[in-house]
Amino acid sequence: MTRNLTRSIYGVTRASAMSRGYALKDQMRRSAISSMSNIAEGYERDGNKELRQFPSIAKGSIGELRSQLYIALDAGYIGKPEADSLLERSRTISRMLSSLIESITRSGYKGR
Repeated sequence: MTRNLTRSIYGVTRASAMSRGYALKDQMRRSAISSMSNIAEGYERDGNKELRQFPSIAKGSIGELRSQLYIALDAGYIGKPEADSLLERSRTISRMLSSLIESITRSGYKGR
C-alpha cells in the first residue's frame, strides 16, 4: 500500500503545477520514500525495539506527507479530489502502521 502511495506521489508531483513548488515536490517525494524505506528497514531488523522503531518513523513520515498534501492543495498545486484521495490513503497507512506497532509491542517478540 505504501508503495502504491509513493508511486501516486511521484505521479502528482510530475504535474506541471508542481514544478512551481520544487522544494515542496522534493519534500513530498522524500516523505513518501522515507515511509516506504523505514517499513522495509524495520522488517529487516532483528530486535523488537527496532522492529517497532522503524514503523514508528514511517508513521511520522506519513504524517509529514499529509501536511505537505494540505500545503499543495492550499497552494493550488493539486486539486481537491486528488488531495482527498491521497490524504485518505495516507490515513489508512497510518492506521495500519499503528496496528503493526501495537501488535509488535503486545507480541513480546524479542528478535533473533
